[in-house]
Amino acid sequence: MDAYSHYTAFRADMPHPGVLRLTLNRPDSLNTLDKAGHQEIADVWKQIHKDDAVRSVLLCAEGRAFSAGGDFSLVQELIDDFGARVRMWHEARELVHNILDCEKPIVSAIQGPAVGAGLVAALLADISIASKKAKIVDGHTRLGVAAGDHAAIIWPLLCGIAKAKYYLMLCEPMTGEEAERIGLVSLAVEPEELAERAMNAAIRLAEGAPTAIRWTKHSLNNWMRAAGPAFDASLALELLGFGGPEAREGLASHLEKRTPDFGNK
Repeated sequence: MDAYSHYTAFRADMPHPGVLRLTLNRPDSLNTLDKAGHQEIADVWKQIHKDDAVRSVLLCAEGRAFSAGGDFSLVQELIDDFGARVRMWHEARELVHNILDCEKPIVSAIQGPAVGAGLVAALLADISIASKKAKIVDGHTRLGVAAGDHAAIIWPLLCGIAKAKYYLMLCEPMTGEEAERIGLVSLAVEPEELAERAMNAAIRLAEGAPTAIRWTKHSLNNWMRAAGPAFDASLALELLGFGGPEAREGLASHLEKRTPDFGNK
């Protein structure tokens, strides 16, 4: 695993022949992603795509959370710095497209809170398995920016436009059990079953016919690629919002642990 040892946001190991396990490993901060981590979770899929030793990927996390999203210092940088917003536009596009274009099948195991770039990777995985008690939320509108990242490219396809608008516009959290009910994740299981069920899926993929599985993934992912223009628009609007007053108030309210005041009272 020396080829993956330089990553800081997650550790890599191979618990079964052909299965690369990526474990988000900042449990003390609920596996939030800092500036380096956000870049890493976008870049690693290109490396995996070219790694002949990898036949499937298991994306999981250490501790009680899958990922609490980007840390507040990263959000502050996006608010303050135009160059940071341009950089993030490239990274966020790469995260989505690199996952879609990675030929190796990906399984995600989602526990606890799942937000932000971590949620992007979890929901774009080919098979997403969540603990029934997981807490999934797209927090963009609560932060004062448009739901960009991955939402427009995948939520309407998975759960329908009515459910997508309800959860994204209201920033409504859902459990893993509810996520399975509406079709947002592949499967919801009891918390104690999560690691085993996800690993078994990754092993089955690794032991299956590689070309058949990879070409099936590529074909199905054309549904997401077809939504590319909607995704580009949502991401551009999200990052445009980081330069406005609503994002400043959204961040301030998070830091001060209060209800945001977006000037509508």
